[in-house]
Amino acid sequence: MSPPDGTTSKLLRVLGGEAVAPPPIWLMRQAGRYLPEYLAARAEAGSFLDLCFNPKLAAAVTLQPVQRFGVDAAILFSDILVIPKALGRDLWFEQGEGPRLDPIDAEGIAALTSEGASERLAPVLETVSRVRAKLGRETALIGFCGAPFTVATYMIAGRGTKDQAPARLLAARQPEVFAALIDHIVVASIDYLAAQLEAGADAVQIFDSWSGVLSPEGFCRWTIEPIGRIVEGVRERVPGAKVIGFPKGADRAIRDFVGETGVDAVGVDWTVSLDAVRAELRGLTALQGNLDPMLLVAGGAVLDAAVDDILAAMDGAPFIFNLGHGIVPETPIAHVEQLIRRVRG
Repeated sequence: MSPPDGTTSKLLRVLGGEAVAPPPIWLMRQAGRYLPEYLAARAEAGSFLDLCFNPKLAAAVTLQPVQRFGVDAAILFSDILVIPKALGRDLWFEQGEGPRLDPIDAEGIAALTSEGASERLAPVLETVSRVRAKLGRETALIGFCGAPFTVATYMIAGRGTKDQAPARLLAARQPEVFAALIDHIVVASIDYLAAQLEAGADAVQIFDSWSGVLSPEGFCRWTIEPIGRIVEGVRERVPGAKVIGFPKGADRAIRDFVGETGVDAVGVDWTVSLDAVRAELRGLTALQGNLDPMLLVAGGAVLDAAVDDILAAMDGAPFIFNLGHGIVPETPIAHVEQLIRRVRG
């Protein structure tokens, strides 16, 4: 997929392999609880999930960081667990505790169906269209989904756990059952991401927040292979689609991940040396990352120094400045403003 006609998006130029100075910047979870305008929209919606499925309010929330900070990309406001909901699983959010699902077993996996999935996800796609209509061509719109392994961990445990042991145990005891769940998520994710691109997203990101708990063999089987299938499937539907992969904690196999999935950019977390990753990848793909979110909370000279180190490490390379994971609720707005000023020189 070529950049849209008339685009001046720095992010899309980077995803096409161009080194841009200063680099484009956006932040994972940039629309969220640290912004008073987000809290007002959530209160109006009534709950987090209601907000995700309210196109008018979700579009407004998606646009808030662009309007306040002038970041180079908006990312769709939604949640990785809308896929289980689209597959017919119950999903709700406990205040202050996060997502909850009815834990799925072998019988539940066998009963999964995509019937009605497109109708359940229609409000999210309307949000994409609304946002794209309000963005200038200099600002990219990023859609997203959760990677199959990460989504499966929540479906099996019914919630997030410390080390995602329930999913790892099922994969060890009944790999064929676990593989069947992964297959359902892969198929649904291809449809979902392709539909986002068709609705107006310029690129999509696949979040594998829990890939770091896998063994090297598990990482190949449950992270690389399913994400590779998603990338291939999306590009069959939307030729040239731009895809960012974010396999958190997967630096030990980053070259394999990039080579076998075919992503246009790979996100890395703050535990990774950008110098080392840049040398290992040798220009195979753009990089995205990797400021520690706690340094954004800290602010001041320590934030400036960290930003300067990242920019120096990636000078002359296709690079998207971001955090190494999502922005946290206690982040001061002034520190986000400081970060953007520093990145842009």
